[in-house]
Amino acid sequence: MNDKIMVTEEGKAQLEKELDELKLVKRPEIVERIKKARDFGDLSENAEYDAAKNEQARIEGRIAEIEATLKVAEIIDTNGKKGSVFVGSKVRILDIDLGEEEDYELVGTTEADIASGRISNESPLGQALVGAKEGEEVTVHAPQGDYKVKVLGITV
Repeated sequence: MNDKIMVTEEGKAQLEKELDELKLVKRPEIVERIKKARDFGDLSENAEYDAAKNEQARIEGRIAEIEATLKVAEIIDTNGKKGSVFVGSKVRILDIDLGEEEDYELVGTTEADIASGRISNESPLGQALVGAKEGEEVTVHAPQGDYKVKVLGITV
């Protein structure tokens, strides 16, 4: 992860909160579970011990992932960026073929959640929207085929 990862202030705060929870709460809990599981005796057939060690590996992996992300995180600067779509914009679009309007927020990859209307700037739709102006039509190059959308509105 050498490239900068775009995040909102909120997204960075959420990552920092999760990191604190993992380090200060989950890590000590799992160490205690491993200690108790060892007390059951033979580790070769100790399901509690195996489960605890697997959970420890998952937690440590997530800690490393968050730390790496935070190291290269770049906070999205929304000052003075009006008139075109950029990471941090909220945008209303019209799918020209389907005639459907949708609202999205353009975010970095770590914060993307399509169910919440948050799309990554690296997704096909996100890439097509970056730099687009209100009223402009853009072509989205998606794996299932190209389609056009019109930018109806942009807010920061």
